[in-house]
Amino acid sequence: MQECHLAIDIGASSGRHIVGQVVDGRMELTEVYRFENGLARRGRHFVWDIDTLAENVIAGLAAAHERGFAPATIGIDTWAVDYVLLDEHDERIGDCVGYRDPRTDGVRDALELAGILSFEEHYGRTGIQYQQFNTAYQLCALSRDDRGQLEAACSFLMVPDYLNWVLCGVKANEYTNASTTALVNALTGDWDEELIARLNLPRGMFQPISMPGASLGRLRPEIAARVGFDAEVMLVASHDTGSAWLAVPARDERAVYLSSGTWSLMGVEMREPICTVRSAGLNFTNEGGYGRRFRYLKNIMGLWMIQSVRREFGVRSGKAPSWQDLVAAAEDARAAGFSCVVDADDPAFLAPASMLAALREVAARSGRRQVPQTMGEYALTVYDSLAADYARTVAQLRELTGVDYTSINIVGGGSANAYLNQATADACGLAVFAGPTEGTALGNLMVQFIYVGTYASLEDARAALRASFAIEEYQPR
Repeated sequence: MQECHLAIDIGASSGRHIVGQVVDGRMELTEVYRFENGLARRGRHFVWDIDTLAENVIAGLAAAHERGFAPATIGIDTWAVDYVLLDEHDERIGDCVGYRDPRTDGVRDALELAGILSFEEHYGRTGIQYQQFNTAYQLCALSRDDRGQLEAACSFLMVPDYLNWVLCGVKANEYTNASTTALVNALTGDWDEELIARLNLPRGMFQPISMPGASLGRLRPEIAARVGFDAEVMLVASHDTGSAWLAVPARDERAVYLSSGTWSLMGVEMREPICTVRSAGLNFTNEGGYGRRFRYLKNIMGLWMIQSVRREFGVRSGKAPSWQDLVAAAEDARAAGFSCVVDADDPAFLAPASMLAALREVAARSGRRQVPQTMGEYALTVYDSLAADYARTVAQLRELTGVDYTSINIVGGGSANAYLNQATADACGLAVFAGPTEGTALGNLMVQFIYVGTYASLEDARAALRASFAIEEYQPR
């Protein structure tokens, strides 16, 4: 049987189990399982159904076996910042609260007013941009609201860390995801002891930080018996953006990377962090990457906006429009002379009751001459606003790094949106290379391929990726 490996790639709205193989020198992918995910209201908070998530992870392993696959290794990646706490008996403490929950509103201001920690110092130590849902702020909010949970905690695990533990029984905090907590020192790559102490967080609950590419061990015997095979559970770049960036088929070192999904993560790959006051002011982040690289990037609201628009029109009509319908409607609105660009990073778009209302409100507040009313106008506003944000980000990257960039490489689901790709090329004045769409799963698998020796290095794996998948090119008009 051809050796194969399994990427479990979980996002905010869905998860996939994708088997990867190298056949005649080309990477091949087979999706064997897909499931829904999402935040739900439970009591006062928006939470992830972490038990159902874990069950789907296991069910996907069984589905792979039913399709005739027995993966040698398994890797899990998810979104960042959210976590699970376990007590001394390894029982879960409380819910897995989601990053869109408002409990972190005002936490940064409270820390500064109390003289505990200024954002400038926080950024200087960790290099992590301000987002109100950073794990550090989530833990401070928990300490304020229910200190007893923290005092009972013996293990702090990010979401992929927790799912790895469910599979193999080994606890570890993987570096790329841990770096997003804003509790890891950018220079040492380890937990910042002074920062943790100053925020009055229990140091003992944090696990030693482990690098992607390490093996955690084999499946628990009861899991192996249930799914029909045994496998090695690996640490990949467990932050999905970290995996996606591994799969960017950049042609040279002057390429801007864009992982386009629910969030748009735009930036460059660096060997050293940039923790300057100017970088902090422009809200760039230095997230940890594979091989102790840094993903120097900015989080942009991303396709969450158009996903929400699509959902609301689906509720109105009883059937959600297709992505092609949205693009066609946007093109019609543009042809009719509609134009409205807003700041895609306006906080109003983070978790609005209605994205349509938020778009109208921000457009009106910004003094736009035209305010969206039709489906095409809403879609066009989202696409053109994202493209404008990308252009602004590229200009800031040039200033901060001193590099004159030559192209933008887009991976992830958004790379299939031809309208947005062309709008990005036009707004940025750079060639856009789009694909592969399964960038995150591929990056996950590339770490596994390197681990077993299929490829000698990341550079070799990226070269094979370029030869395995079609990349679409868009030139600025």
